Amino acid sequence: MDKKHFVYILLTENDTLYCGYTDNVEKRFALHLEGKGAKYTKANKPVKILWQKEFDSKQEALKEEYRIKHKLSRKDKLKMIESSHIS
Repeated sequence: MDKKHFVYILLTENDTLYCGYTDNVEKRFALHLEGKGAKYTKANKPVKILWQKEFDSKQEALKEEYRIKHKLSRKDKLKMIESSHIS
């Protein structure tokens, strides 16, 4: 079975957005909640997953993570989340 690759965006308690890469979104979110997922989410507690997208390869996912983190403004990220909303 092929490994899955995801990029995700979390909302934090202080209304910031965090973008990351993982092969298991739910497991990674649980780590973030425990303060073990990333330095940023240790200081900015996540409250929910706003967006996630699956990719065929790790390379594609990491490329998209980079684009979101470094090329998109908060406004652009919120538009992207709204246009492909997950419930």
